[in-house]
Amino acid sequence: MFTFLMRRVAWSVVVLLFASLLTFFIGYKVPADPARMIAGPNATAETVRSISHQLGLDQPFYVQYGRFLGHAAQGDLGRSYKTEQQVLPTILQRFPYTLALALGGLAFEVLIGASVGLLAAGTKLRVVDGLASTFVLLTLAVPSFWLGIILLYVFGFKYPILPLGGAEAGPISLLLPALTLGLSGAGYYARMGRASLLEVMGEDYIRTARAKGVSPSRVMLKHAFKNALRPLITMTALDLGVLLGGALIIEQVFGWPGIGTLAWQAVQNIDLPMIMGTVLFSALCIVVANIIVDVVYSWVDPRITV
Repeated sequence: MFTFLMRRVAWSVVVLLFASLLTFFIGYKVPADPARMIAGPNATAETVRSISHQLGLDQPFYVQYGRFLGHAAQGDLGRSYKTEQQVLPTILQRFPYTLALALGGLAFEVLIGASVGLLAAGTKLRVVDGLASTFVLLTLAVPSFWLGIILLYVFGFKYPILPLGGAEAGPISLLLPALTLGLSGAGYYARMGRASLLEVMGEDYIRTARAKGVSPSRVMLKHAFKNALRPLITMTALDLGVLLGGALIIEQVFGWPGIGTLAWQAVQNIDLPMIMGTVLFSALCIVVANIIVDVVYSWVDPRITV
């Protein structure tokens, strides 16, 4: 186990380095000048050159990137060009909002999607299977931002029972963005749950249990459902890592003050330190989730060795 974890940690470092290099290179090649944006449209060329020199933007790429890596290794992601605040504390301030949205959306995804998929596979009613297939098609076909707009119109304008956006109203503000996030991904869980349960129902031990006279409900609850949940556990952990990276579109639609909104604002302002910080934090969430998936899956399924 220890050797496996060390290998995964080493691989994660490589992934983070690649993500940082690619993002930094793209930011370096952007034609817009961050120094000009900081100085303002009416600033003189001398002022722009001075700001560019102070920030080190006039140095070669390898010098800028090497300086960034050196500071990042010490936990210093620099200061925002726009707000002049430290990047890492700013990201950590937004993280609880993204964490709440990710967990809320994930809960809706699993509860709705897995329930639909397992119900469709567990019952032999064609109408139930047809409704489940329709649900999957609709949730996968409708873009998340369009779904969010529909929910905003229904519950924010037509029947104004929920906040329109932001987080000022407290926990209830989370309901609409989390539901939107959950519905937009529930189709994947429904499809995975259905396929997984159908596969399990064809296994030899299920047929053996039936031949021994075990009741259908006991076969389903004790044997089939438990084993069918294993792929969903993997999917859930991976999904959480992605969602923690920032559900940018959903956060924009609902004005949710999470990491996705912070990243979008950084891109608009060509705020390279903030862009680098949000990308690295998102990548870190994903690689950590991957490690957790492997460990948890090996615990759930003894046939898997790490």
